[in-house]
Amino acid sequence: MLKTNEEKVVEFLLQCNPGMPRGRAHWSVDHEGAPFVLPSIGGITTNVAVGDSAFGWAGDHVEPSVSCTANSKKPFEHPNVSLQLYACAGNKAILTSGKAEGSTGYAIGHHGGSEHVVVEFPREVKEKMSYEDDIIIRGRGQGLKLIDYPEISLFNLDPQLLHKMNIQEIGGKLRVPVTTLVPAPCMGSGVGATMPGTGDYDIMTSDPETVAQYGLDKIRFGDFVALLDHDNRYGRTYRKGSITIGIVVHSDCLLSGHGPGVTTLITCGTSRIEPIIDPKANIADILGHGTSVEPKKDK
Repeated sequence: MLKTNEEKVVEFLLQCNPGMPRGRAHWSVDHEGAPFVLPSIGGITTNVAVGDSAFGWAGDHVEPSVSCTANSKKPFEHPNVSLQLYACAGNKAILTSGKAEGSTGYAIGHHGGSEHVVVEFPREVKEKMSYEDDIIIRGRGQGLKLIDYPEISLFNLDPQLLHKMNIQEIGGKLRVPVTTLVPAPCMGSGVGATMPGTGDYDIMTSDPETVAQYGLDKIRFGDFVALLDHDNRYGRTYRKGSITIGIVVHSDCLLSGHGPGVTTLITCGTSRIEPIIDPKANIADILGHGTSVEPKKDK
C-alpha cells in the first residue's frame, strides 16, 4: 500500500444543495460556426450517470448526476469556493433532508466554469430529490501526500479512493490505471489556471483525426485519464515529460477550445508516473454507484 500522511489530513463536513440547471439566454455558436441551443450545466440529471459516455448527448458541458453548490447566488465567493476546494473525488455524500434522506453517494470532482461539485447518486435516489435537499459531503483529501514520492503532488483525491485505484509501485515509478492517454495539444479551456485544487480543464475534441487516433470519444464520466506532458503542481501548464492524472467531470462540448472536463488528481513534473491502459479505470467501477463497464449481476 502507498504510504501517505492520511492520518493527518483534515476532514470537513461540507453542506450544499443541488443547483438548478443553467440556461443561456442567447444562441451559442460551435467550433464550426453553427448556432445551437442545448441543455448544459447544472441540475439533477436523472438519465446521465457517472460511468456513462461523455459523448453523444444532446447537450453541451453536461454534468452527470447531481451538480451541487453551497450558494448559487454567489458562485465565486465563500462558502462556494470552500466547497469547491475541500470536496474531493471519492468523498462520501449523504442526503440529510427530503424524501431520499439518508441515501449516500460520492463526489467525483469540480466544474470550474459553473463552480459546481458533481456528486453521483443512484437514479432511484435522484428521482426523489428536490433542489431544497441538503447534502453533506465529508470533505477530505486536500493536503494528502505520498511519503515516498515527494515530487508527486496530489489534489482533490480522497485517501480511500487513492488506495482503490490499483496503483502499483514498480522501478521507482507509480503505474496508474487510466482509460485514455490525452496528447498535450488537446488540452484547452483552463490551461494556465494557477489553482489545481478547484475547477477543471477541458480536452479539446474539435479535430476528428486526433479524436479517432487517441480514442477520445470513448471517454466516460468518471474516467481516470492521463494528460501527457502536462504539469499541474503549481497550475495547469505544458512541461515535456510530465504526467497529470485526472477524472472526467463533464461531457463533450461544442464550443471552441472545450471538450470533456478533467479535475486534477495526481501530477508530477517528471516521468515518475506511468499511465497504464485499463478500460475499467473509472470511479463507477471502483465505488459501485454509476454505470460500470460490466454491470454487476444480482446474486
